[in-house]
Amino acid sequence: MTTRAKRVVALQDPLARVRSICLALPDAHEVEAWGEPTFRIKNKIFAMYASAENHHGRGRPAIWCMAGPGNQQIMVQVRPDRFFVPPYVGPSGWVGIYLDRRVRWSEVAALVQDAYTLRAPRPKRRRA
Repeated sequence: MTTRAKRVVALQDPLARVRSICLALPDAHEVEAWGEPTFRIKNKIFAMYASAENHHGRGRPAIWCMAGPGNQQIMVQVRPDRFFVPPYVGPSGWVGIYLDRRVRWSEVAALVQDAYTLRAPRPKRRRA
């Protein structure tokens, strides 16, 4: 397989895209927890991948991200085809983003950046 072909396959894999977005942030790292990749800053989770193969993804690949106050409700209400309230962390305001249809990766990246900023210690917030 050529390098270009490998890159195309990687871009089609939602987990590869999520990893690329999350790990591009300063000091972000990945830790597997509950059978899924979680993305952290200073060991505090700001995003979590939910595969379609287990109950976290409910049959659809997704990413769960921290969201600012009130954002979850607005996003889910306006675009329930794209956003959902994830189990476990949903009551804390996190938002789920489906990754199996027409994904707006720039939107995913912006939401991940917001989640990272909410979790990052103050000095990291200024650099990010």
